[in-house]
Amino acid sequence: MTTALTATAPSSRGPRLRTRTVNKHSVDRPRRSPLLTVLTAVVLVYSLVPLVWLLVNSTKTQGDLFSSFGLWFGDSFALWDNVVATLTYDDGVFVRWLGNTVLYVVLGAGGATFLAILGGYALAKFDFPGKRGVFAVVIGAVAVPGTALAVPTFLMFSQMGLTNTPWAVIIPSLISPFGLYLMWTFAAEAIPTELLEAARIDGAGEFRTFFRVSLPLLAPGIVTVLLFTMVATWNNYFLPLIMLRDSDWYPLTLGLNAWNAQAATAGGEAIFHLVITGSLLTILPLVAAFLVLQRYWQSGLAAGSVKE
Repeated sequence: MTTALTATAPSSRGPRLRTRTVNKHSVDRPRRSPLLTVLTAVVLVYSLVPLVWLLVNSTKTQGDLFSSFGLWFGDSFALWDNVVATLTYDDGVFVRWLGNTVLYVVLGAGGATFLAILGGYALAKFDFPGKRGVFAVVIGAVAVPGTALAVPTFLMFSQMGLTNTPWAVIIPSLISPFGLYLMWTFAAEAIPTELLEAARIDGAGEFRTFFRVSLPLLAPGIVTVLLFTMVATWNNYFLPLIMLRDSDWYPLTLGLNAWNAQAATAGGEAIFHLVITGSLLTILPLVAAFLVLQRYWQSGLAAGSVKE
């Protein structure tokens, strides 16, 4: 279906009509890319197959894990029994590891997000000597992998006597250069300078301007940084591995690895069905957090895409 658009062109003999046809279907229906569709399907399968494998094998007993196909259910459906056994095994140490992980996330990821908000807002909306130097340091810190700083961090905390304590995991988690950079760039675009000037003219102080005017505008960026720092802290493995010796302070990542490794020790009990079920329980809070905060995250990704 086509529509005719008319336009006038000047002529010595008077106005002359010229027509041009536009394919209406190309406007209403975007062009499809078979290659992009195939690539998206491959990425989707690659992402979902491990989750399906984890969910299916969480329903199996120890024996069914080795006697049945990995992507299909076994002879018995033992999901509930596995969950109960996971939560009660070794006097409920899994629950303690879960509590430790929540503690590290609340204090570490929450603190990192709060510091990123303050630092990003200040760097975006205030001018001060050395601002370019701070920018260079932040970019450089983003480029440095965390594993490269693990040994110096361990030596420093060892000198202060903080190793094998929760603070050895919480304090390094408070520093998030990537979160600071995200909040810096987001605050620079999301908060109009004219709005801050209007608040100051009306007599609002800097703290009131920040909490009453700026903070609501930063909500999508805050959620994005919070999700990144929460996932990084929840899945953190290497830092607790070198900092903690007491299993009572283990997060879930170290605890499940200890369960998985005990089958290789002399006299150790193989509990692979509990490791798999524990892994399923470990990812459920992250999935729930993404589902709850998804609408705020999507609005943050779209911020600045519409010009008024």
